[in-house]
Amino acid sequence: MTTIAIFGGTGYAGGHIAREAEARGHAVTIVSRSAETPGAIQGSLGDEAFVKQLAADHDQIVVATQPDGILEALPVLLGASRDGGARLSFVGGAGSTLVAEGGPQLVETPDFPEEYKGVALQHGAVLDALRADDSDADWFYVSPAAVFGAWAEGTATGSYRTSDDVLLVDAAGESKIGGADYAKAYVDEIENRAHVNKRFQVAY
Repeated sequence: MTTIAIFGGTGYAGGHIAREAEARGHAVTIVSRSAETPGAIQGSLGDEAFVKQLAADHDQIVVATQPDGILEALPVLLGASRDGGARLSFVGGAGSTLVAEGGPQLVETPDFPEEYKGVALQHGAVLDALRADDSDADWFYVSPAAVFGAWAEGTATGSYRTSDDVLLVDAAGESKIGGADYAKAYVDEIENRAHVNKRFQVAY
């Protein structure tokens, strides 16, 4: 059994990860910024004392929040992970994946929706900072397919494909993943440690 703390565990990706982890017998703690969230403890990414205690009490810290604020909190998260021995992981975005070997990034392509560029660039900045970190922190980062969210849930298949940096597409040229199958890939990584200090991307 792994003890897992999830920032954003009531959201779409975090909720799926929490349910998948609990179904496998892991102990899950949901962390919320609101004191009124049922079944959750209150805390924030930027609270150094709180994050250090969380890392000391858990094997895994999952960051499944919106990207605003993560970059600023990264030194605290990395330090707590290193000192407390908890592995750190992030629900990332698809925008920083490459549409082909050598680029460009998906966010740089002409058809990428303008309204999502800000979030995509924030996610990418977090990944860049993780890759530049030279401490002994233990982390992984999971980018979903281009189409991912409650509006495109689909049916759970129990299967997925992974890529390091190049965006995966199916035979029809579409890049999709449902929440349940994304969570399966995420918890598989928690259990199997196949991508140490790396990003991987998940799609059908």
